[in-house]
Amino acid sequence: MKRLIAPSILSADFAKLGEEIKAVETAGADVIHVDVMDGHFVPNITIGPPVVKKIRKCTKLPLDCHLMIEEPEKYIEAFAKAGADWISVHVETSDLNELLPAIKKLGAKAGCVINPPTPVEKLYPYLELADYILVMTVNPGFGGQEMIEDCLAKITALKNVMKERGLDIPIEVDGGVNAKTIEKTWAAGSDIVVAGSAVFGSNDYASAISNLRNS
Repeated sequence: MKRLIAPSILSADFAKLGEEIKAVETAGADVIHVDVMDGHFVPNITIGPPVVKKIRKCTKLPLDCHLMIEEPEKYIEAFAKAGADWISVHVETSDLNELLPAIKKLGAKAGCVINPPTPVEKLYPYLELADYILVMTVNPGFGGQEMIEDCLAKITALKNVMKERGLDIPIEVDGGVNAKTIEKTWAAGSDIVVAGSAVFGSNDYASAISNLRNS
């Protein structure tokens, strides 16, 4: 699978969010990552379906909505209708046996997410139901954190289990990805990386994305 770069708009300039999204698309981004936080599941509040609906008009790239919220089953339909192409939900929040198929029925790709403290084995029952896996390498809630590199071992473990089961599911990594950590991220076996400040904090989005992809 081609290495995919998913800039996180959490680090974009919200005063000109549409322009920022168009800029990273032009610069070579593959996916737009949208961090959705509710102030309960994580200690921060970001955006909801109305903003997703607006930014849907700004890009042709897939919108990857990462729901860091309690009771995500109440909101997946709203995000799908707003234009989310990918919707990921946390293994720590709900019964994914019901939730992942429900996301697919709405026409979106279904992802399951795991936080740093959670054992990787918690994901194993849901692998056959998921279109992609998101491994958090920071505790979710805020951008700009340092990567917890021990979390990368979860990627290797997941790859081994997938091989045993004959599965080929993309693994996305989110948290602390930058020029110093990206090589370890690819080496661990990730397919998609979420990069916030590493892209939007750069003066040259195209170079930043190219460097991350080709490290």
